[in-house]
Amino acid sequence: MSLSKRDAKHLWHPLTQHKVAGEAFPIARANGVYLWDEQGNSYIDAISSWYISMYGHCNPMITSRVAEQMLRMDQIVFSGFTHETAVEMSEKLMELLPENQQKIFFSDNGSTSIEVAVKMALQYHFNRAEKRDLLIAFENGFHGDTFGAMSVSGLDVYNGPFSDFSLEVIRIPVPNGANNKQVLELLETQLATGRVAAFVFEPLVQGAAAMQLNDPAGLSALIEACHKAGALCIADEVMTGFGKTGTHFASQQLSHLPDIMCLSKALTAGLLPMGLTTCSQEIYDAFYSDQLADGFFHGHTYSANPLACAAAIAAMELLVSEEIQQNIQKVIASHTEFDQRIREHEAVSQTRQCGVIYALDLNKEIPRYGPERDAVLKYFMDRGIYLRPLGNTIYLVPPFVIKKEELDKIYAVIEEALVVFG
Repeated sequence: MSLSKRDAKHLWHPLTQHKVAGEAFPIARANGVYLWDEQGNSYIDAISSWYISMYGHCNPMITSRVAEQMLRMDQIVFSGFTHETAVEMSEKLMELLPENQQKIFFSDNGSTSIEVAVKMALQYHFNRAEKRDLLIAFENGFHGDTFGAMSVSGLDVYNGPFSDFSLEVIRIPVPNGANNKQVLELLETQLATGRVAAFVFEPLVQGAAAMQLNDPAGLSALIEACHKAGALCIADEVMTGFGKTGTHFASQQLSHLPDIMCLSKALTAGLLPMGLTTCSQEIYDAFYSDQLADGFFHGHTYSANPLACAAAIAAMELLVSEEIQQNIQKVIASHTEFDQRIREHEAVSQTRQCGVIYALDLNKEIPRYGPERDAVLKYFMDRGIYLRPLGNTIYLVPPFVIKKEELDKIYAVIEEALVVFG
């Protein structure tokens, strides 16, 4: 029996309507920027497997560090215990984070890092005897699949059945440069109620919303208004973090900094799951008390898993290396050159770029999921490129280690696709 047939017997895949979806595609191995199927066919991973494997799959520096750690310590409780790998990871991360971030709370993934942030913000005000129970978020944002994360997300394709069970959230448009004043006024109206606990946002790029961009100046003004009104700001850097926008974190391109940041995905280079919620000293101090109940009683079994921490340390060392920083600039320059070539193509309605993130919209309507979108995905797979279109949006988030000839192959297949699907 084939692997796909065996898979279908028991496995339930994410984001899949199995009655209409085809069989899962078997991948036998992954290395560098390539995936291989059981027949030995190779595919360039042009989206870094959901933006995580930014240093290539099975990067030998990262795998060797984790193997060494595995022989020393695999897992210990992080409540009451600590270990060298967690402490070293925290020290390296602090060298990269915006200067106002001082404390780190561990969880397991991007969704849980948001869950922690939302709970942290609500309890911050509770501990200060402030009645703040309203959250602000962007329209079409996506922050994960746990209940708090769903509440602040705005894509009904994922969250529709659960909308009646959400926290109270007001959604505002994304500032795009032309509407900054109007968006700020909408936010200020809500802030004036005194109920707003926090504003949750994806800085610069909304990933699941098809890589839509927001204006840095407009977003900075929203953060400034929140701070003046005593509301906290939570930056979801799960997708944007660790070099993808051209800086270590997208928030570093803003004139006003968030109070809380959520990290995952490229944090461990895709090798092991881990989420982090970082915050300012002021937030931590609101929980630091003689009263036991003022503490943050949230915990995950695999908090500060030593293997994941070892992977994160190696990934951060790679990120700041001269080679990777040069590669990031090369990918950015290649995307810019490609964009100049195809932005006026009759099959393209819009293009956008932020760092190594590049997206183009086909000049036709394609549902986010379904046979039309699957046909586009298959077209690329048949030509050795793994892309995962979001409706009519084709986007790239390639590994930092990708070579020019591999990027050129991706670009060439995209140009062919514009003729076929345009």
